[in-house]
Amino acid sequence: MLSRYSRLFHTVRYLKPGQIGWRLYYRLLRGRVSRQALAPLGPVARRRWADAWSAPAWMPSALLGEGKAGESKTGEREPGEWAFDFLGERGELGSAEDWNHPGKSKLWLYNLHYLDELCAQGAEERDARHRALVARWIDENPPLAGNGWEPYALSLRLVNLVKWLSGKAGQAGEPIPAAWVASLARQTQALSAQREYHILANHLFANGKALTFAGAFLQGEDAERWLRQGLAILDAEIPEQFLADGGHFERSPMYHATLMWDLADLIQLAECSGLPALEGRALAWRETLVRGLAWLEMMSHPDGEIGFFNDAAFGIGPALADVTGYAEQLGVVPEGEAASLITHAQSAAVVVRHAKASGYVALEWPEAGKALLDLAPVGPDYQPGHAHADTLSFELSLFGQRVLVNSGISRYGEDAERHRQRSTAAHNTVVVDGENSSEVWAGFRVARRARPGPVGIDTQAEGVTITGSHDGYRRLPGRVVHHREWGFQKGQLVVRDRLEGRFTRAEARFHCHAGVSLALQDPRHGELTLPDGRRLALAIEGGEAHVESASWHPRFGESHPSQCLVVAFAAPACSTAFRWA
Repeated sequence: MLSRYSRLFHTVRYLKPGQIGWRLYYRLLRGRVSRQALAPLGPVARRRWADAWSAPAWMPSALLGEGKAGESKTGEREPGEWAFDFLGERGELGSAEDWNHPGKSKLWLYNLHYLDELCAQGAEERDARHRALVARWIDENPPLAGNGWEPYALSLRLVNLVKWLSGKAGQAGEPIPAAWVASLARQTQALSAQREYHILANHLFANGKALTFAGAFLQGEDAERWLRQGLAILDAEIPEQFLADGGHFERSPMYHATLMWDLADLIQLAECSGLPALEGRALAWRETLVRGLAWLEMMSHPDGEIGFFNDAAFGIGPALADVTGYAEQLGVVPEGEAASLITHAQSAAVVVRHAKASGYVALEWPEAGKALLDLAPVGPDYQPGHAHADTLSFELSLFGQRVLVNSGISRYGEDAERHRQRSTAAHNTVVVDGENSSEVWAGFRVARRARPGPVGIDTQAEGVTITGSHDGYRRLPGRVVHHREWGFQKGQLVVRDRLEGRFTRAEARFHCHAGVSLALQDPRHGELTLPDGRRLALAIEGGEAHVESASWHPRFGESHPSQCLVVAFAAPACSTAFRWA
């Protein structure tokens, strides 16, 4: 019980006073919030924009089937007219109750309510079905009833509706039904009454974007108020959330990529609407997008996909190529000075980039080799909800193939698997006495957290050495500080770990990609075999190794068996060398 209260104290102590105040407001004065959400609205109409919405789509369609459910020739049940595949799980929208189906996870239902389908790839081919889908949502989701009226779901759906109504639905002489415009206004009013100041971070940014989109699409006194609210949020949150090196302050490459797309959308909105209030901000949005693209490129592997630090998985946000393509369409092309706040260094064999503000280091060498090192805080102190206990972890690609990987995520929620995927043991770093380096708990909470020490970068003719440390284990009786050194030379990486303080047991963990096989000849030597047959030799000093079964989670709903090299410390210092031809 004492531990529970301690953990709660060390979580709440980092919150901003406003977060606590807004949380109390929403809990204790729920009736007042509902009255504000349902307050009478003045006349609303659609604004006349300078141009119709036109932007690329990166998300594949989640809508399955073409007609009523039946049986295929193989005897398997065909998906019904309203069947969807979200997060690797299928479900059908057979009745109004299915919008809030008790057998589906909250996240799956949120995806259903986002209506991302309206702006998915090939959406123009499914316009009739989309019209029917929008009509169903409006008819079957009365105001403030169910998941779809929660602020984050409102935010994503409002943006999708505005894009769709400004593009396909307003063309070909087909007027937008007045009931749809009225529903859009009511949804915006509900969001306005529930802005997520108690959560902040990417949730509040999404609120601001949605209010801006709806306020720019609709016309009237209410619309002007929503537009002012949205822009006020964006004016405050963009400089707060995007660090000097371009990285998003939650330090999740997945969410960073999503917010890059959001910024591109805002720039496109300024161009389509022609509203002076947006056009006047577009230059600053473009500058933030340029810096953010440089950070996203730095944090992507040679395969073009993101590294797995904190909450990260494929398919939730756009890939680097998607965001870059959108930016180019808008005339946003990163220039050499775009990454001026990402420090560069170089030896004969390795190029080093240090995103000092966010705390990551990327190293690249010929033949598509890349390493991403985490020397970062877990996130903003007042909102580390997407943080993992992954300080001083790293990922490695060789010859264009991922070799060492962090866990990734397959689910949200508060269950044991979510906790395991956030744990230190699921990442390529050191576990001391079976504890996490940061106290992650309850799905999206962090109590005491690791603080990284200064980063050292030593470039020499033959290679590069990166050094860092963290104090996450100082809360334990032995007051341990973890020091780590990565030594990169041609054809070799040596990871040296040193623990300052007292401990009973410690182990360095190195998770192999699901396509990599690992074999030990003895407790100090072994080899890794890559998918293309290339081999890496392993050599260990100061410890003994064994192999454990593990898993990798590149997408929600996916779990791939893998192997983990576990090196048990025999002394306070231990090193693991990886050598390749």
